[in-house]
Amino acid sequence: MNADLTHLSSVKTRRAVLKTAAGLGYALASYPIMAQTAINTSSAGLHTAEVMLERDGFKFPVYVAHPLEGRNWPVVLVVSEIFGVHEYIADVARRWARLGYCALAPELFARQGEPSEYATLAQLMQEVVSKVPDAQVMGDLDACVTWAGLHGADAKRLGVNGFCWGGRMSWLYAAHNPALKAAVSWYGRLEGEHSTLTPYQPIDLVKSLKAPVLGLYGKNDESIPQSSVDSMRAALAAAAASGVQAALKSQILVYPNAGHAFHADYRASYEPQAAKQGWEQASSWFKRWL
Repeated sequence: MNADLTHLSSVKTRRAVLKTAAGLGYALASYPIMAQTAINTSSAGLHTAEVMLERDGFKFPVYVAHPLEGRNWPVVLVVSEIFGVHEYIADVARRWARLGYCALAPELFARQGEPSEYATLAQLMQEVVSKVPDAQVMGDLDACVTWAGLHGADAKRLGVNGFCWGGRMSWLYAAHNPALKAAVSWYGRLEGEHSTLTPYQPIDLVKSLKAPVLGLYGKNDESIPQSSVDSMRAALAAAAASGVQAALKSQILVYPNAGHAFHADYRASYEPQAAKQGWEQASSWFKRWL
């Protein structure tokens, strides 16, 4: 998260009144944002709603977007950055819905806190993000899949798309759910410390991959060095050589002019060309596998 820390550590600001028709704004810690987001996806022709899912006696919100017409849409789970489900994440869900998917963006920090209430990245990491167990996230994502299958979507055609913190979760989910058909990880961390809450990192699980992963990374990402990307490529190659088909089919792309969070079009880190190319690659990836 070092790139995020550099971008945000000095930020001290009150909560901005930046709401959309969907009622979603931005976390305090995600400031300073750009004056205007690069992409704004209309909900016209889409069904969009916030639903409450219950798991283990706890209810958590999920932003849902899918076409108004038809049924049996493939499912894409949209896993947020550390800032939770704000307007950018909701917009990404609508982008997938416009391509014919049922997109679900769950608030995976709901048990630990509300990201929008924290004014600094350090507070957000300490008070919320660091307290979220990987197992909790996997279970909540599974609950989203179950809900989608009961509400008109085709849960057998399942993909996951995550950014930063959510990019790491995309790698983990590809090793968790045997029903998953494909994953896309945008600059998700590959290596790191192990703990009771985070017992494995993505590089530890390449031999357990159940679905091919498309990893999208920036060459200038200070928080995910190229040595880490190279290590993951080597681990995937070793797993593929041992017969792991999902590892063989996985792919990592590195964009030479991009840093961390290059797809986040509400932040100064946004790199339009890499974001456009990455989205095209992600769209083709899901079209191929789902």
